[in-house]
Amino acid sequence: MPILRHWTVGHSRALSLGPKAVIMGIVNATPDSFSGDGLAANIDAAIAQAVAMVKQGAAIIDVGGESTRPDAEPVNAALEQERILPVIEGVRAISDVLISVDTYRAETARRAVESGAHIINDVWGLSRDPAIARLVAETGSGLVIMHTGRSRKKLPDVIDDQRHFLVQAIEVARNASIRDEQIVLDPGFGFAKETAEENIELMERFGELLDLDFPWLVGASRKRFLGAVTGQAPLERDGATAATSIALRLAGADIFRVHDVVSSRDALAVADAMLAARARRQGRNG
Repeated sequence: MPILRHWTVGHSRALSLGPKAVIMGIVNATPDSFSGDGLAANIDAAIAQAVAMVKQGAAIIDVGGESTRPDAEPVNAALEQERILPVIEGVRAISDVLISVDTYRAETARRAVESGAHIINDVWGLSRDPAIARLVAETGSGLVIMHTGRSRKKLPDVIDDQRHFLVQAIEVARNASIRDEQIVLDPGFGFAKETAEENIELMERFGELLDLDFPWLVGASRKRFLGAVTGQAPLERDGATAATSIALRLAGADIFRVHDVVSSRDALAVADAMLAARARRQGRNG
């Protein structure tokens, strides 16, 4: 069975990780999401989507206001905040679900935490805005450090590059006085992994990263490499996403960032049952 851990997040909250897979539902408050589910023009619809995801089994809602697909147009902090803050405030007003803000800007992260967010999900892994690490330390927020290969030269081996980037990011976090129990790592599927094969290799070798000794969040949902494997368009990739959820759960991942909660919820229930059976068998044989 995965190791029992407690993830310390903001506003004096914590989340148990390990025995059961945790689902993070994606709410894209953008007009240009790669997966076709952007809701920038409809705050009420974004809030309703978050509430529906909670009812379906999501323990965390991740709200983002800037598309992270490679060819996306960047937005400024003011527009990002205009998109996400009303959604965070609206969800917080009607639900006690944990809320994550998908941003690399310290200014946006601070306002999101003030609006009720518990977790900062930094897709640049503390490498873009140095102030974001200080903010996490000051607020006691949970932190997702995501690996990315963008804007730098990667090492040729996919696991070596994960270690190279993430070990440096962990050091940045610790130097800013972020506690280890605030940190979750993310291998960053699709973020400058140049080919479908590179993403698949990362998934197949994922277990090699567990000795970094942190919990793991994975976000393969509807990614382009799944389309390359299945031939399906983004909105038709939830079955493939569920398959990655099972594989990565069995390999040791804890949190699953997905667009469709139901399909991965059910897939992860099967994976958790398998892990429980494995633990019982090891207990009998141990």
